[in-house]
Amino acid sequence: MTRYTQFGKALVAMAVLGACGSLLAAEPIQPIRPVQSINLAQVELGKKLYFDPRLSKSGFISCNSCHNLSMGGTDNLPTSIGHNWQEGPINAPTVLNSSLNVAQFWDGRAADLKEQAGGPIANPGEMAASHTLAIGVLESIPEYVTEFELVFGEEGIDIDKVTQAIAEFEKTLVTPDSRFDQWLLGDQDAISDFEREGYELFKTSGCVACHNGEAVGGNSFQKMGVVEPYITKSEAMGMAGVTGKDADRFKFKVPTLRNVELTYPYFHDGAAQTLTEAVDIMGRLQLGKKFTEEENARIAAFLKTLTGDQPTFLMPILPPSTDKTPPPKPFG
Repeated sequence: MTRYTQFGKALVAMAVLGACGSLLAAEPIQPIRPVQSINLAQVELGKKLYFDPRLSKSGFISCNSCHNLSMGGTDNLPTSIGHNWQEGPINAPTVLNSSLNVAQFWDGRAADLKEQAGGPIANPGEMAASHTLAIGVLESIPEYVTEFELVFGEEGIDIDKVTQAIAEFEKTLVTPDSRFDQWLLGDQDAISDFEREGYELFKTSGCVACHNGEAVGGNSFQKMGVVEPYITKSEAMGMAGVTGKDADRFKFKVPTLRNVELTYPYFHDGAAQTLTEAVDIMGRLQLGKKFTEEENARIAAFLKTLTGDQPTFLMPILPPSTDKTPPPKPFG
């Protein structure tokens, strides 16, 4: 049997999706669609920039450090490690399917992927460079100078082009063809009865009020601790830190549940280490429901069916630094 490529499978999924549109409309979750429009040249450049640690002051931290594409697009730490081993203030959300988010960051302070991409580079607790320093590094490397000119059709490198390229690469990091998507598209054997029962519980318990759509989340902001207050040591204030409104305290972007078995630990503070623990806490705090051990197991089993095809590609070979490249400063 001929083995479909991921792109080929995506095209098949689109055809089936069109044929089954009315059926899918009855479900609060929809299959992930393939990327509709990308600039391939920008994607290839953005891929290099995503993996290039020279955009950081230390020369050690890249986008992939906290959003590791071998680990579900995150780092599996409660909060990330930044420059000089600083402890980050918040859990790193997955980059996978992030193009489906209504906004970026837990508090929504970036409107889109392009705006988000520039933040960590200049954040003193993360990559700790500056946009000026990062551009200086790229300008000192002839291969980058040439590639930017070829990709954007003009001379010069600036932070706008850097973030545009990174964002274009990140748009490709979707994970279609999960077993649950296969089930949605008509393959009744793609998930087990136990997993399907978990999905029914997920719906009837009210989880789908926030976790819906293609990304199974990411499309709204909700208060953490609706029925019971959420007790945490984290100082993150959610949207209130952006809007200044007290009504937005502890409102965070609802995380996507796609690939959730890979993106532990959970919540903005990374306090829930296991999926079982996360399901229990969400049931009590958000829904006022105490799931039994069996119910919890069913919901967790359903959530694991949301793991899709992970991004696969050849690792980019980064162009070498030159004598003019500013040296990294990993210490002090």
